[in-house]
Amino acid sequence: MNYVELNIPLHATENVEEKNDILVALLSDYPFESFMTENGVLKAYIPQDKLVDCMGEVDSVLHDVGVLDATYIEIESKDWNAVWEAEFKSVDVDGICTIRAPFSPAPESGMDVIIMPKMSFGTGHHATTCLMISEIMKLQLAGKTGADVGSGTGVLSIVAVKAGAKQVDAVDIDTWAYENCLENTAANGVEQSIKVLLGDVTALTGNKYDFVLANINRNILLNDMESYAKMLNEGGDLVMSGILERDIDSVVNKAQECGLKFVHSTLRNGWAAILCEKI
Repeated sequence: MNYVELNIPLHATENVEEKNDILVALLSDYPFESFMTENGVLKAYIPQDKLVDCMGEVDSVLHDVGVLDATYIEIESKDWNAVWEAEFKSVDVDGICTIRAPFSPAPESGMDVIIMPKMSFGTGHHATTCLMISEIMKLQLAGKTGADVGSGTGVLSIVAVKAGAKQVDAVDIDTWAYENCLENTAANGVEQSIKVLLGDVTALTGNKYDFVLANINRNILLNDMESYAKMLNEGGDLVMSGILERDIDSVVNKAQECGLKFVHSTLRNGWAAILCEKI
């Protein structure tokens, strides 16, 4: 499969970090599978066949936020994998969890999570993944069951199981993410505790869980909130991210409409995580 790399220069005259996060949030509404920022350029990766259907909309979004010098570069999947592996660096999440590639040294202390460097979202490098992990580590998960919606690499499911969860159902609509999640659960020795599914939230219809994890984007969170609420047992926790700080109110309001109680929100680099509870 061929991929396209969208290159967006981040100019020094702007608030580079804020502009980067806003662009990632906007582009996450489209089928981009991964983001990387290096040397002042935001690089967004999307399958070539999927770009055909949304390129006009993407260009309009970029134009609306003042990006007039973005470029598209066609790359081969195998070239991307080589670059990704070369660039992958271990991530320390608040000193409690280390996310690393199998060729990186294991941490001396704290939770050790191995992620095979591929194109699925959720390597720990993005602020939202770190926010989610921090929230997961605060929950009392011993013996509990959960769902990870939009699971990507499966990193959140793996963290939850290593934190004591009995069983987690991990679901993602992307085939690449599904395969990578299978690979990562095996690499961490937790494949017996994580059921990997290909599909959207409807693949979990009828199931009940003690907690639900959803690190996706604002539009999907709002659209699927009722499903999350229905899946939760009474007293269950819903942890959400993939949204900017400015989106907190709209997501919390929707959660409350669906019978969920807002507990708190946390911030990191302009991004937010929200914890709600099933009343």
